[in-house]
Amino acid sequence: MGTLVISEGEKRLIRWHLYVAYIALAVGIFFGLLQVLSRAKLLPPTPLYDYYQGLTFHGVLNALVWTTFNIVALLAVAVRASLGRPLYSPALGWTGFGLMTVGVAAAGYAILTRQANVLYTFYPPLMAHPAFYLGATLLIVGSWVSGANLILTYVAWRRENPGQRTPLMTFGSIVVFVLWYIATLGVAIEVLFLLLPWSLGLVKQTNPMLARTLFWYFGHPLVYFWLLPAYVAWYTMVPRLAGGKLYSDPMARLAFLMLLIFSTPIGLHHQYADPAVGQEWKLLHAFGTFMVAIPSLLTAFNLMASLEYAGRQRGGRGWVDWIFRLPWGEPAFAGATLSMIAFIFGGISGIVNASYNVNLVVHNTSWVPGHLHLTVGTAVTLTFMAMATWLVPYLTGRALWSRKAALANVYLWFVGVMIFAVGMMRGGLEGEPRRTNLGFSPYLLPEWRPFLIMAAVGGTLMFIAGVLFLLNMAMTLWFSRQPAAVEVPISEALHTAAEAPLAFERWRVWLAVAAVLIVIAYAPVITQVLQVSSFSAYGYLPSSAVPIR
Repeated sequence: MGTLVISEGEKRLIRWHLYVAYIALAVGIFFGLLQVLSRAKLLPPTPLYDYYQGLTFHGVLNALVWTTFNIVALLAVAVRASLGRPLYSPALGWTGFGLMTVGVAAAGYAILTRQANVLYTFYPPLMAHPAFYLGATLLIVGSWVSGANLILTYVAWRRENPGQRTPLMTFGSIVVFVLWYIATLGVAIEVLFLLLPWSLGLVKQTNPMLARTLFWYFGHPLVYFWLLPAYVAWYTMVPRLAGGKLYSDPMARLAFLMLLIFSTPIGLHHQYADPAVGQEWKLLHAFGTFMVAIPSLLTAFNLMASLEYAGRQRGGRGWVDWIFRLPWGEPAFAGATLSMIAFIFGGISGIVNASYNVNLVVHNTSWVPGHLHLTVGTAVTLTFMAMATWLVPYLTGRALWSRKAALANVYLWFVGVMIFAVGMMRGGLEGEPRRTNLGFSPYLLPEWRPFLIMAAVGGTLMFIAGVLFLLNMAMTLWFSRQPAAVEVPISEALHTAAEAPLAFERWRVWLAVAAVLIVIAYAPVITQVLQVSSFSAYGYLPSSAVPIR
């Protein structure tokens, strides 16, 4: 276990990030339940529920707010504990938190008043209230400030420790925020120069194709902004929770760096059906997309070897006995490991999305949210839930309210998402559309019905698991009276950081490589989009078919 080094003031800052994250999760999963029941015609029509408002709430709160606040909290603990020094500036930390929270409130107001039913992708020509775009901007800027606080903490440590290898926890955390700075350039340009002036009425028309391209410059590395903090937990905490060691520290660093350079210049695999982009550039991005499978395979090998080592340390023998010796009754370990298993299926379905001809079969069908719930909906979310079972007691000094509830939460979520994902993805193969309230649709096909029911069952189990998690965290935060002596689990490695090439520490080189690949992948594409598309689209209110002129 790591040394208890985080001050009470820093713990308070991190707890407030978790408070906002848990409120976002609560509201988001509530609307997620309504969606899945409505699609299956298990929720009676009511004027009190707007499907697209609920879909926007679910996507924004669960995919953007829950994740971002959790990431800042978890990585602040990781950097602080692994470097053993205070965060650079409490003022920066609170400033970042304040900006993010104000941003969430502004965007939430727009969604709550039904002036931003544009989903979390907010594609034009659907137009949201300016408060939605301003809120998104503040959320991103606040996360930049919070990330800068962690990076400056690392810079200060580096000055005091020249020549030392960066602890893996901090190494992965820095990669997360460097990737985030690169990725958010696309959405920042989209919002500040296209969508916000258009929403304010400063310009009458915008360019949907350019906006989509800028969004997906951001949208795919966003997936790795979600996933890489889970990787930090898997690599640096789970082996210790299992009672063993990480197999290879250098291999983990290589995986982080490969995701840093390859996760951005591949966004066009989300735009295979877009007519303004040439086939040659779609092909280039397809090849790049397959490159990100390599660090995922490295991760699978590294973590499997680590878990086998832990199982054998516990007395496991033979090919499979070691699996049953692992601590499946510990919620932190079980939840994180089940997240890894879900990610295997998420990665396999991601290969389908990345393959041009197969992608056209599942494009814009329910297959896509089925895949997404295996990745951000489980690999990420269930990891955050699992880590909370030690993180919240660590931050409060209070023992987890119910270990049984925590175990029920992680296993029930895993079972629920597997049922949900199979229902959504199997329905997608039958042509079941996404982003559509099929409960009110006149063209609901009979062959979709069993898969809609399956998704509804799985979604309901996930909702119950989410309620169990939130109840457990609330009771731990405010009502648990038993003291806890919990420290940050930091894994040792069999193959240590000393074996990693010194080149892995040369951040300027990796940033230069990332920049070159992005320019190659996107400069010709943006040029082509500007040549063949125009600023000719008026805004549409989501509740109206009448354009705003």
